[in-house]
Amino acid sequence: MNRLGIKSPLGLAAFAVMAGCLVTMAVAAITGAGGVFAAAGLAGFGCDLLLHRTEPGLMSRLGRLHVGETLRFELRCVLLLLLLGRLHVTGPIGLAAAMTLVLCLLAGQALHAAIRTLIRRRRGLAVATRNIDLRRLGISDRPPRRLTEWPGQRMLAYELSALLGLTASLVTGDARWVVAGLALGAGSCLVTVLALVPYLVQAIRLPGPARVLAEVDAWLIRHRPETVLYFSGARDSAYQVTMWLKAVAALRSPSLVILRERQLLEVLGPTALPVLCVPSAVHLMNLDLSSVRVALYPANVGKNIHLLRVPTMQHVFLGHGDSDKIANVNPYSKVYDQVWVAGEAGRQRYAEAAVGVEDAHIVEIGRPQLDGVRVAGGDHAPVPFPTVLYAPTWEGWTDEPGNTSLTLAGEHIVRRLLESERPVRVLYKPHPFTGRRSPEARAAHQRIVALIGAANERRAADPIGEETEDERALRAEAARCRAELTKRIAALDARLRRDHADEAMLTRDSAEPDPALPAEADALHEQWHQAHWAAAPPWLHQVVEGAAPALYPCFDQADLLIGDISCVVSDFIATLKPYALTDTAGLGEEEFRRQNTAARAAYLLDTEAGGVDHLLQLLFDPARDELRPARHELREFLLGPATPPPIQRFNDAVDALVAKGEAVIRLRELHTRELHPIREGALDEHQGQRGRPGASPGEDGHGRVDLVP
Repeated sequence: MNRLGIKSPLGLAAFAVMAGCLVTMAVAAITGAGGVFAAAGLAGFGCDLLLHRTEPGLMSRLGRLHVGETLRFELRCVLLLLLLGRLHVTGPIGLAAAMTLVLCLLAGQALHAAIRTLIRRRRGLAVATRNIDLRRLGISDRPPRRLTEWPGQRMLAYELSALLGLTASLVTGDARWVVAGLALGAGSCLVTVLALVPYLVQAIRLPGPARVLAEVDAWLIRHRPETVLYFSGARDSAYQVTMWLKAVAALRSPSLVILRERQLLEVLGPTALPVLCVPSAVHLMNLDLSSVRVALYPANVGKNIHLLRVPTMQHVFLGHGDSDKIANVNPYSKVYDQVWVAGEAGRQRYAEAAVGVEDAHIVEIGRPQLDGVRVAGGDHAPVPFPTVLYAPTWEGWTDEPGNTSLTLAGEHIVRRLLESERPVRVLYKPHPFTGRRSPEARAAHQRIVALIGAANERRAADPIGEETEDERALRAEAARCRAELTKRIAALDARLRRDHADEAMLTRDSAEPDPALPAEADALHEQWHQAHWAAAPPWLHQVVEGAAPALYPCFDQADLLIGDISCVVSDFIATLKPYALTDTAGLGEEEFRRQNTAARAAYLLDTEAGGVDHLLQLLFDPARDELRPARHELREFLLGPATPPPIQRFNDAVDALVAKGEAVIRLRELHTRELHPIREGALDEHQGQRGRPGASPGEDGHGRVDLVP
């Protein structure tokens, strides 16, 4: 079922019935069985409508296989005409009228699709923005969704009209009914097409790329951002840039977020920062970014080169985590002016990797994201049902051993935890990319989910804890509160993304930033997490997928983490709680600890989950936790000192680099004047023609650096 994109047995049954009805209609049309044709058509209509509502994945897959709703609609229209020709119920004139109406219906549907596509393309502006005022562009409203969306269901409505007319003609013997049904469908299609025409005219009048980019340039000149957070990636990787939004928003210098994919705007976290999405490399390279002194990059991706080419900026690799993964010593990192790491471990990692990153170019800033993580106290007492968080990383792009514990050890680890003699609660939070590349990882994930589901069923049937009536009432109230908060968060998301608006309207309507919006979103999510944990019994296991519950609230719930070499483990060390790693590469304890900094204070497991019993013992007897002093020492080595706070160190690092950027600009100006003293007067004389206010010396009017003597 997954290969077809079908999610449920009901969807599979509906698909089978729909396909069978289509075959039945073909046979009935050839044989002239009008009643069978009408019955099969109505049954197929119902199944098709059900699939549109419940199985959008299947409908998309059929479209990619060129058997989508348009082809099915056209085929049913042709079969209807074939049936009418076989039945002779309409006579020559009626048949000609039916054929004409079918042709009009098909032509109208094709015209509707063409206009809809043209409107969508014309409304796709050169850029998309949030919190940037582009209202002077005069962007119009998009067409109502009922005119542009659900094309398959709209065609089903036309088809239903024809089928009902056919049924009436078969019952009464009057051909006018089927002609009337076809006329109703064709007329409805014509009305829809005509209703789109005014929106097509408005779309054609929308400003082109040149005017849009000029308006963006005008905004950049007015606001003069000094720092840019730049990101490119898939939709699922948006968390890599979202994790830096708060830190960048707290900077003292004016800041801007630049994204390269439109889909990232849909999933970017709430922020009052100005956000500029520029899909085209040509458009990006011609924007006036002359005021920008620092560019921050959370990921090493190919599209970084489109900004790295600007010599008047200081380019910094931030990363989206700090761990011993090979990605954290990528040779690509040497293209940046500086590489920022959390602590001394990051500096040492680059030195040992010898990938070309100079020690002088590395700056330790800590991990600003960890400011709100709860740290375990020294007198941490055991709880009745300790919580173990199993958070394996994904399989990675290669098959190197040690990427993830999920495939070799995951099932053994979870099974041992679930079968513990003294009960514990298991939180299983896989990486968002789990199973993306490896079928083995995807299968292991599914087996673990099944294990946890079965364990919860057993605990529900035979509860291990007794709740008082008051406790049950409190949990019911928490569940009600969670449901209410879910609605409020959805309403906030709808306010941000406005489902009835397209990208152009969102660009127009999000002109003014709302500084209170991120704080409101944070408060709602914090309340949601509190209600979520309070609503579930403390002995109930959970599979944590998707955006909520988030990772750091899971840290607060966990008494122990089992993970892999990844930033999840490095971040968890900030809590000072015990954690364990799995040596899936079979390196042995001494070599594994030597190669992986995070393993120095970790309890080690093997691929058969050996060592889990000791973990369970220290959960119930904290005195057995002999690695606590090592975690204290490792936390500072990995994540930097607690003072000054990481957010202050981040601010100071940006300020220092802004000052360095200004010095570089002045040096370039001096160097240019020394090389071209004759041109200096000409440049000053023609500044109004070539440059703009705020353009840096050595740059032309489009923010491009003039390197030609």
